[in-house]
Amino acid sequence: MNILRLKALLGAGCFSLALIGAVLHPAHAGGLERGGYDIDLLFDPAPVATEAEATYVMPDRKYENAKGPGGVDFGFGTSAKGAEGYWVPRIGVKAQVVQGVDCMFDYSQPWGAHVAPGMWNGALSNIETDIKSDNYAGTCSYKMDAGKGQLRFIGGVYYQKVYGYKESLVAPVPGLTGRVDLTSSGWGWRAGIAYEIPDIALRASLVYNSKVKLDNISGTLDLTNVGKGLIPIYGTTQYMPDVVELKLQSGIAPGWLAFGSIKWTNWSLLQSVPICPVAAPSAACFTNGPAEATSLDLMYRDSWTVSGGIGHKFNDQWSAAGQLTWDQGTSHGYGSQTDTWTVGGGVAYTPKPNIEVRLAGAIGVLTSGHSGILIGDNGKVVGGDASYDFGNDLVTAVSGGIKIKF
Repeated sequence: MNILRLKALLGAGCFSLALIGAVLHPAHAGGLERGGYDIDLLFDPAPVATEAEATYVMPDRKYENAKGPGGVDFGFGTSAKGAEGYWVPRIGVKAQVVQGVDCMFDYSQPWGAHVAPGMWNGALSNIETDIKSDNYAGTCSYKMDAGKGQLRFIGGVYYQKVYGYKESLVAPVPGLTGRVDLTSSGWGWRAGIAYEIPDIALRASLVYNSKVKLDNISGTLDLTNVGKGLIPIYGTTQYMPDVVELKLQSGIAPGWLAFGSIKWTNWSLLQSVPICPVAAPSAACFTNGPAEATSLDLMYRDSWTVSGGIGHKFNDQWSAAGQLTWDQGTSHGYGSQTDTWTVGGGVAYTPKPNIEVRLAGAIGVLTSGHSGILIGDNGKVVGGDASYDFGNDLVTAVSGGIKIKF
């Protein structure tokens, strides 16, 4: 088989298989991750390429044996739903600016969480928490010939908005609730390098995404249900995590592609966020400080995500892929973000050379554990307001997307 035939079998159609794996990744990753960061569109060889995709994730996490402070049963219920379903959208456009220079602009929602257990024995800790994000990014690359392939240098910036609310009981009496609403924003940057040999669909990329500094956290503390009104608040400077990801793919036989990735996320940046009244001086606003009115407690540890898969191109119209992913949990005694194992598969249909439609699905296991009292490195004690168990629970996801090239 000559090299031109091999290139035809391993080219653009098989390249899309790695993207099928990418859209399956948000199936309930650890920490606050939803869509994460994805710049695969930047590598598309077309002069102009647009892409839109959405994933719906359905985690079936359940809390059991829930108790309040000191193991007290308030009679509100010992079980509750531990996670809500959510959408992960992404849209992007890539264009070749000049020969060797490509740029991509995209919108995504990298971070988020939605838990709404309602009135349960752990309601002093949480009735509902909903965190969302918006990310607007511009990324460019310059590629040059190197050996049998091409070396690509990658750089970009992104603006990120993170916002949400948390509602919980102030005292163990139904109706005595408080709510914190917060919003913040910041900038980040990315840099990376990649090496490609298109003839055999080989690509190796290493990309670093920086921390995002959130030094303008502001909002309100609503205590109207306990007679204290609406209080303007602020939070101390925090950071969304930096991420390092290595991705590999290569043709392994005519029509077959292997792909995988290893990612490290610096989740330990997110521990306890002290929330203080605007009237309080910043010098007194710190963890366990005199001005701390409440706090957003996460107490995460760093995590690794490892995935690998195989793709096959059946003909010029149809290709398919399967992927296995392990995501290390960020919780370690407080919270329910334990390890996740996910198996996914998807198909890509190319009715015309410039149009590609993708459909994928995934199923996985959220591993079991216990949440209770944890003492952080900064001396913060969390988990005293609720303890609970959770078993091995199911998570499923469906995803669809379309790419149009010009």
